[in-house]
Amino acid sequence: MDRQFHPRTDVSGLFVSFEGIDGSGKSTQARMLADQLRAEGRTVVLTREPGGSDGAEEIRNLVLNGDPDRWSAETEILLFTAARRDHMERTIGPALDAGHVVICDRFADSTRMYQGLSRGDLRALVDTLHGLMIGREPDLTVLIDMDPETGLSRALGREGIDTRFEGFGLDLQQRMRAGFLALAAEAPERFRVIDGNRPVETVAKDVSTVIADALT
Repeated sequence: MDRQFHPRTDVSGLFVSFEGIDGSGKSTQARMLADQLRAEGRTVVLTREPGGSDGAEEIRNLVLNGDPDRWSAETEILLFTAARRDHMERTIGPALDAGHVVICDRFADSTRMYQGLSRGDLRALVDTLHGLMIGREPDLTVLIDMDPETGLSRALGREGIDTRFEGFGLDLQQRMRAGFLALAAEAPERFRVIDGNRPVETVAKDVSTVIADALT
């Protein structure tokens, strides 16, 4: 089977990513949007990063668990890029080629922030590897903006094992929020910033409006 991924810009599907700090509610909003679009009769692939394919899920277990200092930032960038490449080859690319809507909980912007910003100025390295190995950005990125203290409290209170990055503390979440907002300012044609400090249903209505515009 051909596993080679060829980046395309003429696909008929829609590629939407959700970004935000830990505990922002982006995963909930991604699921709610997928349910809504499916109810409207659209074919939707709901996926996540790191993960979304068998190989990428294995890498997820390596990078999201364990001691916060388990990996250097450079090693993490390589691991996340490898996971993303597999994800694009096996899940995202084929779905877009088939004309489906792909909703991804995190994508390259998270790597630009968590690895490119958190422990040194490595953004250029992230962008270089992305250009070489991925070659595609989402058509639309929904940034759920959340107060860092509230988000971290939520993240630490939920059950689960994927908590390595929450272990870096509030300072990282504050820098991540500022970094995500800076990314949105860099690419206003792609980003839509939505206030996540409101009831889930209110946030979902704004997300729905943004996506409806993109699908028309």
